[in-house]
Amino acid sequence: MVNAHRKTRPMTKLHGQVAVITGATAGMALAAAKLFVTEGAHVYITGRRKDQLDDAVSEIGGNVTGVRSDSGNPRDLDLLVDAVRAGHGRVDVLYVSAGIGTVEEPLTAVTEDSFDTVFGVNARGALFTVQKLLPLMSNGGSIILNGSTVWGKGIPGQSVYAATKAALRSFARTWAAELAERGIRVNVLSPGPTDTAMIAGTPPEFREQVAALIPLKRLGQPADIAKVALFLASDDSSFVTGIDLSVDGGLAQI
Repeated sequence: MVNAHRKTRPMTKLHGQVAVITGATAGMALAAAKLFVTEGAHVYITGRRKDQLDDAVSEIGGNVTGVRSDSGNPRDLDLLVDAVRAGHGRVDVLYVSAGIGTVEEPLTAVTEDSFDTVFGVNARGALFTVQKLLPLMSNGGSIILNGSTVWGKGIPGQSVYAATKAALRSFARTWAAELAERGIRVNVLSPGPTDTAMIAGTPPEFREQVAALIPLKRLGQPADIAKVALFLASDDSSFVTGIDLSVDGGLAQI
């Protein structure tokens, strides 16, 4: 006789899925990797430094595979593809989070090397990450590009970095149209100021000044970004594609 009062465990949101998160050795992407595993996915994470990658894998604890890969290096991307193909043979969720920021760099200070370095990872690297993993993407899968609210703000000294994030916004629109026949959704997740290691190393008064500019009067937390990444990765967003979803406490919205 079946016990009508017996509770069944709810299905996790990414049960049995395979996710790839690039640049996930710290901060927002690492928080997303932890949450994806909790929600039932096997997650492949990448990082450029083996020691940081090993630490992240250990911190996540299970259902994770670390692949040393520099998103700006096409050969490293090939190694990532080979690892996923050998391990699971498919990708259900691709979160392209690898990127590099810049200190304030006025237009007069931009060099060919600094331009090529930032665009090489943030824009070129993102495009070829998606292109190379696309043959393994499941129909109905989700691609998330890690943007930033800076692309629409016109912040002095951020012309190159902001332009790379504007490129991702354009990529998402085009790829959402190109991949719609396969049911693959492509969206941008654009964080605002978030309490990661980069901000943690700044003086308290600077953090307070930044928080004061945000309508919700606080910095974002990596968990705030991870929860929105889960939304875009899961069937909760099954009718959402081609958008730029700002997670910024209202900073760029109000």
